[in-house]
Amino acid sequence: MDLLRYSASRFPAAHPQHPFHTPLRRRFVAVRSSLSLPFPEQKAKYYRELEAAVDVVERACCLCVDVKKSLFSSDGRILEKIDQTPVTIADFGVQALVSLEMNRLFPSIPLVAEEDSAFLRSNNLVGSVVDVVKDKATSGDEVTDDNILKAIDRGGKDACVFGPKPATYWILDPIDGTRGFVKGSDALYVVGLALVVEGQIVLGVMGCPNWCEDCSENSIVGVQENSSSRSGIIMVSHVGCGTWTKRFSDILNTESPHTWTRCSVDSCQMVEGARFTIPESQSWKSLPLSVLFDAKRDSENIGDGNILLLSACCGSLCKYLMVASGRASVYIQGRKATSIIKVWDHAVGIICVHEAGGKVTDWAGGSLDIAADETERRIIFPSGGVLVTNGSLHSKIIGMISSNSSVL
Repeated sequence: MDLLRYSASRFPAAHPQHPFHTPLRRRFVAVRSSLSLPFPEQKAKYYRELEAAVDVVERACCLCVDVKKSLFSSDGRILEKIDQTPVTIADFGVQALVSLEMNRLFPSIPLVAEEDSAFLRSNNLVGSVVDVVKDKATSGDEVTDDNILKAIDRGGKDACVFGPKPATYWILDPIDGTRGFVKGSDALYVVGLALVVEGQIVLGVMGCPNWCEDCSENSIVGVQENSSSRSGIIMVSHVGCGTWTKRFSDILNTESPHTWTRCSVDSCQMVEGARFTIPESQSWKSLPLSVLFDAKRDSENIGDGNILLLSACCGSLCKYLMVASGRASVYIQGRKATSIIKVWDHAVGIICVHEAGGKVTDWAGGSLDIAADETERRIIFPSGGVLVTNGSLHSKIIGMISSNSSVL
């Protein structure tokens, strides 16, 4: 069904809180196309929705690039949330931009996103967000202080009440990897947007403006490579149509053709030959597989009983991007009792990996339940943690986790 045409009648309006209740081988196929997407509209049920999502993520990435250029020339560009996680004007700007554009096209579909406007209001910083959004929005004249605050809060906590029935909504991570964004280095950061229709993730778009195409196995992905090799990447996925990428740099050059490359996960069959990545906040020793394997960061020194651990900063979505593109074989994240796993850190990555031939489950092998938080759809509760693989290794690693979790 065409959500763009029928969204108002097909899906009831969101239930606002007030006043309603309710070098391993990788396989690539390159396609040059005059279309905005690499597959025909007839094959994709949510083609127009994906078109809109790609467009707004591309603009959001351009916003991020612009803000980052001036990040360290203005003291007011770096903020800090109450939980000590660094956040930038770009973070709020991306959420405002995506909310404005998606609400304009699909007014009945709610948004679940990371930020709310409380910090901007209390620090009188909304004007800075207006400045960065105005030239990226479809209608700059509508980008006012009031509209920006409303747009941000449209995706914030307590904005919607869903209930237990399958729901339709957008999930946005405005910037996954804000720690890297504000470091001033070229650590990876990702804008991620997914659409859930009646409980199923049907499409996703990830934009990583500083993705490095040809990182070596030993490099910190996106950090140590020459800046000339960072063309950036836009990754798109639609249920049943695969996962595809194009260079972000091509978007900035209007004369460049649309060249899409189909992604496949790597073909690794043996755990010892796999390339792993883990969260920056967790050590290899804290994970069950450390009982069986030592982790090495130098591919030249991999021996029996070793696995190659790739460094990647920062955030979860760049790890999903690595697995979906075949750069990594496995991403494993443990669930800590003291931390909360947010849905926007995983939703878009799930469909991108699945459509590239990989698999995503919790440590018990069960699918991640994105509707576990029945009221707000903001939190997931994976058993043990999250496991993202190329598919071929999944059952083996699940078995290893099951056999060794009690040892730690």
